[in-house]
Amino acid sequence: MNKGKSLSLYHLLHVDPSLDRDHVYETSWLLPPLAYAILRGAISLYIFTSIFFIWGWYGTHGDRDEIGQSFSYFTWLTYWGIGFYMLFASIHTACYALKGRSVLFDRWPRALRALHGLFYTTITTYPFLVTIVYWGILFSGPWFTVTMSAWQNISQHGLNSLYALLEITLATTNPHPLLSLAVLIFLLLLYVALAYLTYHTEGFYTYSFLDVGPHGEHSAKVTGYCFAILAIILVFFVFSWCLIWLRRRLTRGMVKRSAYDPDRSAADVEVVEVEVARS
Repeated sequence: MNKGKSLSLYHLLHVDPSLDRDHVYETSWLLPPLAYAILRGAISLYIFTSIFFIWGWYGTHGDRDEIGQSFSYFTWLTYWGIGFYMLFASIHTACYALKGRSVLFDRWPRALRALHGLFYTTITTYPFLVTIVYWGILFSGPWFTVTMSAWQNISQHGLNSLYALLEITLATTNPHPLLSLAVLIFLLLLYVALAYLTYHTEGFYTYSFLDVGPHGEHSAKVTGYCFAILAIILVFFVFSWCLIWLRRRLTRGMVKRSAYDPDRSAADVEVVEVEVARS
């Protein structure tokens, strides 16, 4: 029986039914559920507002082509990802705050809960990769003199990592399942395919370090960059995993539950008993 459970894909992805009562994707150890839903919603609103404002700026300043081209950039795709994650996470958290249960998760197929967990892994690792690659490789200085460019790059290459840190430190999630690392690498491979598809269909490289040259003379350099990015994502996966583990250890399982959660009283008693036992 235990062996079968250990081989369950849902168990490996940390969405086994036995964990449902913890509501790890909907709760915070610091903020009450409704406040946490508002914070996530505000972040999502800011991200989508900034995206459409930037597009409006492109459209009114002779750069309309950049709107369509933006979907070929890993920075933009990651930024969209954070926005959508925060949107859905705020909805899940608000539903839990008002009903005391996982309203949508309970109705939807469990596979969607697993995908939500994998989504969480991407938005707590990829933003750090975007920030490091931009400021470490792509940015050549001097500091921005154009207010619009400065704001856009701070939003997409700076605040993105802040949002990831907030999700790592405020949520009650468990450390990432190791299986999600394979998903992160697979998505990066898909992006490389998209980048070269963009070059062959649109005629431009999304990032200069992917340019192999007219005759492939820079292939070795491009390969080196690809392995460097792989190493970076491995580092940030471990970094994110360790921060979550440390947060859970320091908070000792604390959860700000909904007032309507039927498990709230029992959970409070358990926390008190643990604190008494440790004292």
